[in-house]
Amino acid sequence: MAAGDGWEAPCAGAAVPEGTSRIALTAAATELLRLLRDQHGPLMFHQSGGCCDGSAPMCYPAGEFRTGASDVLLGRLSVAGVPEPVGFWMAADQFARWRHTHLTVDVVPGRGSGFSLEAPEGVRFLIRSRLLTEEERDRLGD
Repeated sequence: MAAGDGWEAPCAGAAVPEGTSRIALTAAATELLRLLRDQHGPLMFHQSGGCCDGSAPMCYPAGEFRTGASDVLLGRLSVAGVPEPVGFWMAADQFARWRHTHLTVDVVPGRGSGFSLEAPEGVRFLIRSRLLTEEERDRLGD
């Protein structure tokens, strides 16, 4: 895939050591991603950190949202039943504020963003966060 399609290597300083994770999925998010993958093909997430809809993770067909130097790849999520990983990107300024947290993508009932693929399903993705443990911070070099 071409540059900016959501499948590039992570930005400098964002690489995650083997066995360490900045991002995870709940069972509900995993199930929804399988459904969305069946409907739309390969997927990606982006979280801008802006107001309103921008503060929620947005799910797009892979490559539909163009990432660039102002985005950080937090991870490539393995989803059971989905053949390729789902990249999770975050705006660099948002990552600077959240770099000491572990994020979990979840799903709740409600209206999602009009641009995010889950909107017609009557649910929306959201982020649950916790502080990284000291061990996790050490492994990540934070």
